[in-house]
Amino acid sequence: MATVTYSDYSVFLLMDGSTSPSIVYSLVDYLRVPGGVGIFEVTADDEELSRMEDQLSHLITMIKLLRQLSSHTTIVVISDDPAFLAVFAEWSLKSRLMVWSTKLLAVTHLPVSKLHHLQETFSKMNAMLAIIKDISTNIRCSIYVHLPYSPPGAQALKVASWTPLRGLTLTTRLPLFPDKFSKFSHRPNLLAASEGNPFSKLIISKNPEAPERQRLKFEGPLPKLLDCLAEALNFTYRYVRPPDRLWGVKLDNGSWNGMVGMVMREEVSIGVGPFILNKARAEVMDFTFPILTDYWRILGARGRPEVDPWGFLMPLAPFVWVAILITLLILAAIVFLMSSCFSPQTKNQGTWLQIMFSYFRILLQQDILVSDDWWWERVALGLWMLMTLVLTRSYSSTLMSLLAVRHISEPYHSLREVLADSSVTMLWLKGTPVWRYLTTVESGKFREAADLEKEGRLLWRRHAQFPKDMDIWVRRGTYVLVDVHNALIMSIAKDFTETGECSFYESREEFLPLILAMVGSKGSPLVPALSKRIMSITEAGLVFHWIKTEEPNSTVCHRVPTKVTVKTTLSLINIWGMFVILAAGHVVSVSVLYLELLKVRLQNNKNHKT
Repeated sequence: MATVTYSDYSVFLLMDGSTSPSIVYSLVDYLRVPGGVGIFEVTADDEELSRMEDQLSHLITMIKLLRQLSSHTTIVVISDDPAFLAVFAEWSLKSRLMVWSTKLLAVTHLPVSKLHHLQETFSKMNAMLAIIKDISTNIRCSIYVHLPYSPPGAQALKVASWTPLRGLTLTTRLPLFPDKFSKFSHRPNLLAASEGNPFSKLIISKNPEAPERQRLKFEGPLPKLLDCLAEALNFTYRYVRPPDRLWGVKLDNGSWNGMVGMVMREEVSIGVGPFILNKARAEVMDFTFPILTDYWRILGARGRPEVDPWGFLMPLAPFVWVAILITLLILAAIVFLMSSCFSPQTKNQGTWLQIMFSYFRILLQQDILVSDDWWWERVALGLWMLMTLVLTRSYSSTLMSLLAVRHISEPYHSLREVLADSSVTMLWLKGTPVWRYLTTVESGKFREAADLEKEGRLLWRRHAQFPKDMDIWVRRGTYVLVDVHNALIMSIAKDFTETGECSFYESREEFLPLILAMVGSKGSPLVPALSKRIMSITEAGLVFHWIKTEEPNSTVCHRVPTKVTVKTTLSLINIWGMFVILAAGHVVSVSVLYLELLKVRLQNNKNHKT
């Protein structure tokens, strides 16, 4: 039928035992397939259907193993037995033998009217049906293709014919083994599973003619993507929601819930999602080309602008405060030692503690009496006064600036910070692979997060509950929400559009990277067709463009400042930290006074007894 140039091209012949071996061998010798020819035969007839199924299942397993050795494979099934053809079609679908890269040619003498049962299975395969009419010396072969999603009762499409005189002649614009899923000719109406999320906003309206008397509509980046795919492939679609409103995880009994279960059971043709790609899901369904790559982040409430009551300590770094104290101690010690060495007879010479307090008085801008016995004491005192003058002036000017600053708290920028705060509760998305991961991980911070569920500090919520949770719980500051980065951006932008304020923030830490894509049933040829279009759309940047334009304020609250300046009067709330220091100093001074009085009384009692 066609000339091929693949060096590893192979052909597998599968027969029901009615074809003469000599004809088969002459055919093999004529073809001379470079990748080799495999010949398989099923000897059971239609009266031994169970035996036929056993043989076919065993042969299909062998063919699958051999198919892996060749990237270009054609399977030729030769039979005039309708039961044999039906069993082969059924088992080839069950075993995932007929991937789209594998071509199938079914050769038979049966008329098309007796092969309607092959319509559904052959329409999902890269298959053609060759019907041979051998009337005396007049041999004619007609080649048909079963188009996908054809209406009930539709006939197979004749794409070519062959006669000994004219050879092979195409009867349509379609080539042999056409790509039936590149664009549908019948414009089918497909079912698409979706659920409300930041990428697909759910809109429910009443419609008496619709199922459940409700009309489902979604708006957002993913619905726009699905609209483009529907136009490109020429199909319409209708949304359906999972009964449990979940994305889908594997249950303990081996079944799947949510939209994944609907796709796996082929209740829908497309799972819009988007779905997180992982190994467990990839075993039961096929993923399209990735729509986007994302990370999980934490969303928390931004605090109100407030003055730090301990802001009077901020003009100087902690190391500067320590350096001042050390310098004061060292300078007092040097002056005391030099005074002891060079002027031991000076009457006004004080102790080391008195000298230190004298220099401390200068730091507090108080007066001091200095003797005129030694000039070097005046030089040391002058240098200390010069240093404290610059220091105090710098401190006072910086403090005035800091008192005009309001601080906006963003306390949780990592998962570890959330775990360390016993007053905060986490809200995680239910029915996702992360849900299963947290319940099975054995160690690390994610194990610690999963253990918080027993304490009531971890709650599993659905996407539809997140907007209400943000407005009621997260806004209070005692809850944080965990979701993918792009979803959080859209949620924050939506809140800003409604309130005019950046009330929430994203954590700087990102964790658990993920890939998001649409899905289809396992082995569905619709998935590669969707992937081809999705790749073109994502490479053009349309998905990210739709995400940004979905919310007009998507970048307004990105990395907003955590410090703002205001012009207002100071209140006691702003400077209560200074009064705490004052009160603490008075408590210490009263305590020292009490100790001094106690010491004097004890000394007087001792002198009285003497």
